[in-house]
Amino acid sequence: MQTPWGDIPISDAHVHFFSPAFFSSLAAQRGIPVDEVGRILDWQIPASGEELATAWKRELDQQGVAKAALIASIPGDEDSVAAAVSLYPDRFYGYFMANPLAPDGLARIQKAFAASRLKGVCLFPAMHHYSVADPRIRPVFEAAAAHPGSIVFVHCGVLTVGVRRKLGLPSRIDMRYSNPIDLHVVALEFPQVNFVLPHFGAGYFREALMLCDLCPNVYLDTSSSNSWVRYQPEKLELRDVFRRAIEVAGPERLLFGSDSSFFPRGWQAQIFQTQIQALRDMAVTPADARLIFGGNLDRLLSLKAG
Repeated sequence: MQTPWGDIPISDAHVHFFSPAFFSSLAAQRGIPVDEVGRILDWQIPASGEELATAWKRELDQQGVAKAALIASIPGDEDSVAAAVSLYPDRFYGYFMANPLAPDGLARIQKAFAASRLKGVCLFPAMHHYSVADPRIRPVFEAAAAHPGSIVFVHCGVLTVGVRRKLGLPSRIDMRYSNPIDLHVVALEFPQVNFVLPHFGAGYFREALMLCDLCPNVYLDTSSSNSWVRYQPEKLELRDVFRRAIEVAGPERLLFGSDSSFFPRGWQAQIFQTQIQALRDMAVTPADARLIFGGNLDRLLSLKAG
């Protein structure tokens, strides 16, 4: 894609894959037909995972995006993203959401990594009510360590699930489990595992930077509008966020993400342009821009056993 730094292959580290199973789950919780969910949200509901994969492939083509990490956005939906990756292996990386405390949670994580098509497990401790330092979660990191080229994505900070709010469904988020500092002991114990914190820590920016400073295997994903800056005690612009992140973590540990999710909106080009402008204001070098907008993600997910 053409950028202020020239032609750069863009790899998006954060795209939600809202499969038919995702919508069916919402419909069952609300007690309404799936079509009604689509009407309330004004979103398109795909007929199949393959149709959705093709829609995302077409959207990336139109936007000039080379690759995207697709996130299965409910626990137990690994197969949907795995099928998308199988259909377009040169365009998609596969991530899956997991609840390690579910009866089959750990077994599903181990199976998903063993199948080799999925690259990242996404943990939402505040949503599923556990600390990442809980010994019961340790097998997650052991599974990732056994499969080089995998990442563990840990959502920290503020978590709001807009789709549930629109449908009148409760979100039982427990913020006690949302601090990035909880990941410190884990990241130190598993130095061979790479961890990704989305949204710059989503309000825990200071803590995310502390974690990055102490643990070289922790990366920051830049996705979404980053509206969490309003919680900071001092006024922060996005360029200030990028500047501090680069000062502490370096450009090698930032992963561009859009947090795109549904159709007909598609890929969030405005998020991309806003981040482009922030980095341009900072006079980031072409080499660093190339890393942030795709090179780092591609390197992380192509790691092999040494």
